[in-house]
Amino acid sequence: MKITIKDVEYVAKLARLSLTIDEKNKFAGQLNAILEHMDELNKLDTEGIPPTSHAVVMENVFRDDKVEKSDVIDGIISNAPEKEDRFFKVKKVIE
Repeated sequence: MKITIKDVEYVAKLARLSLTIDEKNKFAGQLNAILEHMDELNKLDTEGIPPTSHAVVMENVFRDDKVEKSDVIDGIISNAPEKEDRFFKVKKVIE
């Protein structure tokens, strides 16, 4: 598949880009180079190779979520410039 100037113009129109003729030629060449590289990659024999998303084995390092009691609320609220009971008090920003 070869990218033509018309293809570049179509994509530029979708992206609302104004391109000069030099830019259209440049981008058509660059896109064709990308497609040629993809054709080279498609020639590789990948039979028997499992699909992977990472080159190395990854494992989840997150811990389980657990609800725990926290006694630091009073310390946090004491730092607030304005407070009401156990909540931060902020100025109204919506009119």
